[in-house]
Amino acid sequence: MKVTFWGTRGSLPAPLSGRRVREKIVNALVKGADKGLDSIEKASRFCDEALSFAESSTFGGNSSCVQIDTGGAEYLLCDLGSGVREFSLAALAKHGPAQPQVYNILLSHVHWDHIMGFPFFVPAFIPGNRIRMHSCHPMVERAIRGQNSAPCFPVEYSYLAASIEFVHMEPGVAYEIAGAMVTGTAQVHGNDSYGYRIEKDGKTVVYSTDSEHKLENLDDTKKVVGLFRDADLVIFDAMYSLAEASSVKEDWGHSSNITGVELSQMAGVKHLCLFHHEPIHDDAKIESIYQETLRFEEITRTGEQLTVSSAYDGLVIEV
Repeated sequence: MKVTFWGTRGSLPAPLSGRRVREKIVNALVKGADKGLDSIEKASRFCDEALSFAESSTFGGNSSCVQIDTGGAEYLLCDLGSGVREFSLAALAKHGPAQPQVYNILLSHVHWDHIMGFPFFVPAFIPGNRIRMHSCHPMVERAIRGQNSAPCFPVEYSYLAASIEFVHMEPGVAYEIAGAMVTGTAQVHGNDSYGYRIEKDGKTVVYSTDSEHKLENLDDTKKVVGLFRDADLVIFDAMYSLAEASSVKEDWGHSSNITGVELSQMAGVKHLCLFHHEPIHDDAKIESIYQETLRFEEITRTGEQLTVSSAYDGLVIEV
């Protein structure tokens, strides 16, 4: 499977401001002042070799949307945050509007940041396209229809020309979706959220966002470890620091990078990807959390190394 991240922020989109762009440019100019950067090639190599990711790029600002390519003809997406607009434009550029496609959506829950991209999901306006929204959450259809209605949005749901189907999933039951087997699990989050285990040809991807984990809750920890068990990739809600998750933001429904490592180590996960970044964190802060996570994984490692990455808009991971 191939996993492409189109939106990685939590709670709301957090676009890079002009001031932040200028700070990156000024920093790069100062660092490269004596490097003889008189060609595109030299400047590109300097960015790759001398600047950190946070200095030369950005983790992005779109809210949650992840594409999972299962090798079949149908699309599989996790959540409809603002990143789904970028996905839809890329899909249309690939196929053109005259070639109908099937889009399977796995919705974790219906908080705004996870559905707000749907009114701008271009395939929904094109006749012939089929959109299937799969979820264990019971409120999906009501939320989607309500979002595309007055006074929330000027384009009513009834104007959408694609065929749209809402498919309710029972937690703990495996369903075949886009050629993969998908199983949902209830998670701890306000108004409920569900994580999904996606399996295809011996490979497993787990999409687990918007969930709060307290390791002292042994029943919940056992359930989560079962969801993550031996996964090749776990996309994990690491919105808060451990201190935040256990103090001022306790019971806010999100987890931490440190808890992500601990759960992944318990479950024998191969690759942990930090996801659902806090919108107030800039690129430097997200990178510092990533580096902290690498150090924690190293000092707590007792067996095979756990690969850790930090999601950014445009990241592609082959599983």
